[in-house]
Formats: sequence, C-alpha cells, structure tokens
Amino acid sequence: MESDPSPSGRTRRTIRPLNSTRLEELAIAYVARFATSSAKLERYLARKIRERGWDGEEDANLPALVARYVGLGYVDDAGFARARSGSLLRRGYGPRRISQALNEAGIAAEIRQDVSPDETARRRAAVALARRRRLGPFAGGAGGAADPALRDKQLAAMLRAGHSMDHARAILALPDVDAAERWAAEWEDDDG
Repeated sequence: MESDPSPSGRTRRTIRPLNSTRLEELAIAYVARFATSSAKLERYLARKIRERGWDGEEDANLPALVARYVGLGYVDDAGFARARSGSLLRRGYGPRRISQALNEAGIAAEIRQDVSPDETARRRAAVALARRRRLGPFAGGAGGAADPALRDKQLAAMLRAGHSMDHARAILALPDVDAAERWAAEWEDDDG
C-alpha cells in the first residue's frame, strides 16, 4: 500500500478505491451495526463510492445490492419505521415531526401512514414532551400560565416538536400534572 506524507510528518495510508467485494463488506458491516432503511443504506454506499472512488469492472448497481439485502431480511423499512416512530413518540415528538424523520430516512408514504400514531399515542407524546422539557403543568410553579412570553415560547416548542396546535394549547392550559395525566388517559377511556 502506498503512503503519502502528511503535514505532521506522519505517513497516511492511501485509501483504495472500492470494488464490488469491498462495497459488499461495507454494506454488511453497516446493516450489522445500524438499524437502517433501504434508502439510508443506498445513500451510505453512494457516499462511500464518492469518497473512495470505484475500481470495479462494471458500475456499482446499488439498487440491486440494497434489494438483495431487503430480500434477505437484513433491511426492513416497515420494521425500521415502527422502531423509529416508537422511539420518537417516547421522546415526546408529535406526528408531524415523526413523519418528517421517516421521510428523511426514505420511508415510503404508505409505511409512514401505517405507523402514524393514533390519538392516544399523540396525547401521551405531548405529555412526555411537556414533562421532559418542563412545559405547562410540569414547569413547577404558576408563573408559566401568567407570563404570555413564556407561554408563547412553550407553545412554539410544542409546535416544533411536531404536535398540533390543539394539543399544544391543551397541555399548556392544564393546571397541574394530574390534569395532564387525566387528559392523556381521557382519550383511552373514550376509545377503549
């Protein structure tokens, strides 16, 4: 392997261009280490080809490689979407933000629709965000409701997290933590 001197006097290894064998090794290492979608895997492999170059006999057929991994079950867009959606819900993000994250990961619209949270999950997520960010009834004091500037900041935080205006206003209008818990459970009682 050739080496190039670096400004610090050390020698750096020259990175060899990828071929189909090395590309396959990168792909299998990536899917073994990370939960991913087919689009994210394809973007990763394309980036590696751009960074290192291609030394294969024919062009890299990334869609075929990704399709093979999907067929083998190494990549599952629906499973990825369910896991990512659940994770974001537990962190308190709303449906709009979840849909944006899944869209960025290359998840198809039908799958995004299938994993879209129901009303109960949306309410629980709004309460989880309010608790985590100490918004509304979780702010610890009555000062939040009285200060319009603080209320506007809290409302903006809820909206940025992907919650609807109705849910954000409802959470911020609640008087205490018990009322927030009842508000989240109220839909469950009506639904079940």
